Amino acid sequence: MSTTRPRRRVLRAVLGAALAAGALTACSSGSGGPPSLTWYINPDSGGQAEIAKRCTDAAQGRYTIRTALLPRESSEQRQQLIRRLAANDSSIDIMSLDPPYIPEFAEAGFLAPIPQDVAGRVSEGVVDSALKGATWRDELVTVPFWANTQLLWYRKSVAEAAGLDMTKPVTWDQLVRAAESQGKQLGVQGIRAEALTVWVNALVASAGGSIIENSDARKPEDIELGLVSQAGVAAAQVMKEVADSGVGGPALSTAGEDANVNAFEGPDAGFMVNWPFVWPRAQSGVEGGTLDAAVPQDYGWALYPRVTADQESHPPYGGINLGVGAFSAHTDLALAATECIVSPENQAYYFVSNGNPAAKESVYTDPEVVKEFPMAPVILESLRLAVPRPQTPYYSEVSEGLQREYHPPSSVDPQRTGREATDLITAVLQKKELL
Repeated sequence: MSTTRPRRRVLRAVLGAALAAGALTACSSGSGGPPSLTWYINPDSGGQAEIAKRCTDAAQGRYTIRTALLPRESSEQRQQLIRRLAANDSSIDIMSLDPPYIPEFAEAGFLAPIPQDVAGRVSEGVVDSALKGATWRDELVTVPFWANTQLLWYRKSVAEAAGLDMTKPVTWDQLVRAAESQGKQLGVQGIRAEALTVWVNALVASAGGSIIENSDARKPEDIELGLVSQAGVAAAQVMKEVADSGVGGPALSTAGEDANVNAFEGPDAGFMVNWPFVWPRAQSGVEGGTLDAAVPQDYGWALYPRVTADQESHPPYGGINLGVGAFSAHTDLALAATECIVSPENQAYYFVSNGNPAAKESVYTDPEVVKEFPMAPVILESLRLAVPRPQTPYYSEVSEGLQREYHPPSSVDPQRTGREATDLITAVLQKKELL
């Protein structure tokens, strides 16, 4: 594996991925050569295109892999794939899927079954949250590729001045009080987008509950929500406290991951929950001369905040899994290709080059991974505690309903919002109301 820093390869890799995607026209070779598999990928810094090349070389003529670029937003990726698969599109051999949409694809019959022997191999050594995100109705329906989670990022100088011992678990209440005492911000994703659902889900889970209490419900009208439970109320109380205290900053209702990272690099930074991309971004800023080296030197990282002091937090789980298209003409080869794609070597490469954490636990001891990401052990610990977002074929309706009722965070009422969100989502699932 190259020791070149990922930040220096990004532009070249992106251009290569764009050219590869632009050249894609068909799912099979028209010249009598080996079958050509099409891998529909989410935008990244060229890592998936490089892995496709590696696995093409490793196949030794059995098949080739070409990449096709999906839209940037995960909801748009879903829409494009759903439309094509609904038309029995055989050009979709492999697809990079955002975990929340996996039950919908599985329930619709859009994913080729994974044989038991393959499932056993691709599950070996995979962190539990990634396995849960790849499973539907007790069956592995996708192949875990990379797994993501949020950490609590903090400025060491601010935490020390506030008297917080960051070697021990901290609560949201402690962070709010610390940020208030130092006149600093606590960055959270309050924007009306998927990031808000991620926050709500992590809070409910960390309080011991679930947004959907019976995720195995086969009919939308049978889904039971847990937003009015004690855990749901506790989650709403955290959101209200962050909003009412003002530590979320003046732009809380429009703050997403990127906006929070911008603020965290500034003079008002104190604490923030966000994905691991925070670290390579800061290193790239230092190398590019846009960020003083003293800024990331002040960065600390810890597990996601607790809702209550005596209960472990359950951080967000994200990442990408690989699905094999049910209508592919080469499902056996596509399954073989996924095994190559998710090898420990390729996951370690992808972690270092693109900043996307691995699904396999063994990668977290890779020397180059630890060199590039000194917080790798905390990322792994966080993934072991992480909980997927609600697993249901009706995830889009649930998420959009949450975003509507829990936005802006300043409007959240612990005694009212959970009930209103429950009523709205239930009505939508029963086809009595539209979002």
